[in-house]
Amino acid sequence: MGDDSRVPEPLLHLVTIEQWRAAVAAGVLAPPSLDQVGFVHLSTAEQVHLPAGRMFPGRPDVWLLVLDPDRLGVEVRYEPGLPTDPTSMLFPHAYGPVPLAAVTAVLPYRPGPDGLFAPPVLPAQTPAGRLSTFEPSLLRRAATEEVPVIGGTAVLTEPYPASYQHNALLLDGEVDTAQVVAESDRVLGGAGLPHRRARLTGDHLAATAAGLARRGWTVLPLIGMTAPVGEPVEPVPGQAWAEQVVRPRLRSFWSADWRRNQPGITAAEVTQLIARHDAEETVVDLRHLAVFARFVPVAACILKIDGGTALIDAVTTDPAHRNQGHGDTLLRTARALAAAAGCDLLVLQAVADDWPRQWYARRGFTEATRSWEATRVLPTP
Repeated sequence: MGDDSRVPEPLLHLVTIEQWRAAVAAGVLAPPSLDQVGFVHLSTAEQVHLPAGRMFPGRPDVWLLVLDPDRLGVEVRYEPGLPTDPTSMLFPHAYGPVPLAAVTAVLPYRPGPDGLFAPPVLPAQTPAGRLSTFEPSLLRRAATEEVPVIGGTAVLTEPYPASYQHNALLLDGEVDTAQVVAESDRVLGGAGLPHRRARLTGDHLAATAAGLARRGWTVLPLIGMTAPVGEPVEPVPGQAWAEQVVRPRLRSFWSADWRRNQPGITAAEVTQLIARHDAEETVVDLRHLAVFARFVPVAACILKIDGGTALIDAVTTDPAHRNQGHGDTLLRTARALAAAAGCDLLVLQAVADDWPRQWYARRGFTEATRSWEATRVLPTP
């Protein structure tokens, strides 16, 4: 940690989305201040509103990197800030590049109506807390527009209207069923979208989800699951491993999967759903993994590495190639890549009443969060 004896607490670093993209591309947090003054400016939760107000007054595009002080790997010294800061206040300074694996969350940090920033309320730095912030944060970073709504935020991702996931309400605050319906009509309907989608996170929204189901929405209960990544491993001779590939090699695989599961889907919609991860690739370390049989992909998934947390998504096996261990191969490879990137936590979402939930549990994943994915598709005129 450095030469300070205080109890470790999460440390914070301020970035714009462009600065975070640069860090993802570089694989390390090394802002210009490191060359200019020899250290990376950090803050505690009680301090960060001061530099935020100086550097980003009124800006709606500021993000907080939450850093685990035990994973920084560089010396941290607590030193005075500017002369205008309280004389008793010392700021943490990291004397070296900060590894992205030290980042446990990337959180939106928005000013109030007066343009000023308040000290943030940080989520619990537990597996459940990290999981619950991962996907909403990523969707907000990838969006072309976000709109405040009752109980949370709505995201709109203009190039991909067919992606319900990227055009949705992200709700974790208090909100009732009628408010979800009204806000989704206001924002998603106002954008001309033919669907309504809300992701409701937290046990306190169970009644709201049930109310949406009674109103005819399709409500999918989800269980968030987490597992430790473990130490980096070397491939074992004879053991199957997935390949890391570029997305074009999987275009036919994902196209067939969407057509199989969504009868009547149009070619334009399939194209959008395959390409939608373009919006994410600059703001997260995104990997495509595949298992091949005779040079044809038969199973695939997406691994999203966000600082020290990795999410495994869209695990899919062609029906003709199931029960051959391909899911284990994908999971084994995803875990190894996450470990090599310095991650300590692997997370995913499983449908509450479907068999993969138990499959993941047998492989070391524990249940951490509950959420609901509520969808209503408008009738075609």
